[in-house]
Amino acid sequence: MTFIKKLVPWFKMAIAIVFLLSLALHFWGLSRFNSLVFDEVYYVKYAYNYLTNTPLFDAHPPLGKYMIAIAISIGNYFHFGQDTVNNYVGVPLSPISYRWMNALVGSLLPLIVGAIAYQLSRRPSYALIAALFTTCDGLLLVESRYALINIYLVFFGILGQLFFLLALQQKAFSRWVLLTASGICFGASAGVKWNGLAFLLGIYLIWICAWVMRWAQRGRVADEQRGRVTDSQSPLQNLTRINVFQIVFYLGIIPAIVYYLIWIPHLQINAKTGFGELHQQMLGFHERMQSGPKVHPYCSKWYTWPLMLRPIVYFYETATSKSEPIPSLPPLPAGAEKVIYDVHAMGNPALWWLGAIAILVLVAELGKRVWVWANISGNREPNQVYFPQQKELWILLYVVLNYAANFLPWIKVTRCTFIYLYMGATIFTFLGLAWLVERWLHSPRPRLRIMGVTVIFLILLAFAFWLPVYLGLPLSPQAFKIRMWFPSWI
Repeated sequence: MTFIKKLVPWFKMAIAIVFLLSLALHFWGLSRFNSLVFDEVYYVKYAYNYLTNTPLFDAHPPLGKYMIAIAISIGNYFHFGQDTVNNYVGVPLSPISYRWMNALVGSLLPLIVGAIAYQLSRRPSYALIAALFTTCDGLLLVESRYALINIYLVFFGILGQLFFLLALQQKAFSRWVLLTASGICFGASAGVKWNGLAFLLGIYLIWICAWVMRWAQRGRVADEQRGRVTDSQSPLQNLTRINVFQIVFYLGIIPAIVYYLIWIPHLQINAKTGFGELHQQMLGFHERMQSGPKVHPYCSKWYTWPLMLRPIVYFYETATSKSEPIPSLPPLPAGAEKVIYDVHAMGNPALWWLGAIAILVLVAELGKRVWVWANISGNREPNQVYFPQQKELWILLYVVLNYAANFLPWIKVTRCTFIYLYMGATIFTFLGLAWLVERWLHSPRPRLRIMGVTVIFLILLAFAFWLPVYLGLPLSPQAFKIRMWFPSWI
């Protein structure tokens, strides 16, 4: 892509280092728990059912399980990790064979988030910080190291958004191709779970805002209509080049077609249930599910997610001696007497809490700009109404609207929900926090530069501190206890 050629050499090297770090974190010790962790007990079994044409019912669309099935098929063909196998689905399978695809997809997430940040700002430093923050999140890391499906929802969702941003900078055929790719990705995200549609909703919201802002111009010729996006502009300033027909076709019809096509293998295996009836059964399953600790001990309300009040324990085992036969655990370290192996599906506390504050700051900044615009416009003649469309304004709109699209719909959900449903929204908290930090680092005021460095340091320090409970490293009871800051974390 042309934008890669424009990047400065230091950025290419730095982003390569971040990617290598991401690869190492995702693939290191991938088979260390030779078992089925958390919802692997369902998804690995469902994936194997697809490989053996065995009928099944699942409350979610099938694409995530297809991906795991493809991983198993390729892993068995190339004999990945055959020195460690288990028979939890009735046949010998290596944990690496059903986890490696998740690890690869998770490793790529920082690159995609960094690319989105660069497209929004044309600032390599912003892209690098956003990619680094994505690499340093614990929940994304944990979800990528096991055969779970939420990582595919986020991957396809943000990839669809990246293709859309790229399409805004192209003309004619290139734009059509990229819009088609975007629609395919959004359909794929919904094909993992229905809440994947939130990424598409975010695009709809920003597109509507663009047309409202154009209407506010009242006949003025906006700069974004004059040509290609420059370094001082945002690709989102080209949103009004996308008309209603294109939105309906590329981001409506194409995602719907892709979503339907995804179901064809499943429907062929489960021939007795039609497409409509199957969706009624899935919807009924979710509507009947209640909430509370009696349903599941790790149910959590939507408003607890930004504060990370109730993470999920995916794996917890103790060992008291090196000779203790626990086949799912790696050997104890030399001299160990009692250790805890724990995998916590929790974010990086510093990153999540600072990210939540960043979203509030961005909302306040956006509200301030709208207030100033409203007061200025109120003193103009009707044909002089103008909404200034700076690049920073578009970044604010993009982050805030996409965060809202991925988070606020959960307010109306009454069934048992879990913290991993916040993963889509966290991507935009990372982008929002990275935007603030990057501005601070380039500020002429020393106090702000120190703040930016401090935030990065705290996030890296917190990631290193909680890394053992992301990777399931052996901890003494004391070391485990000091990482569990609140009773609700256990």
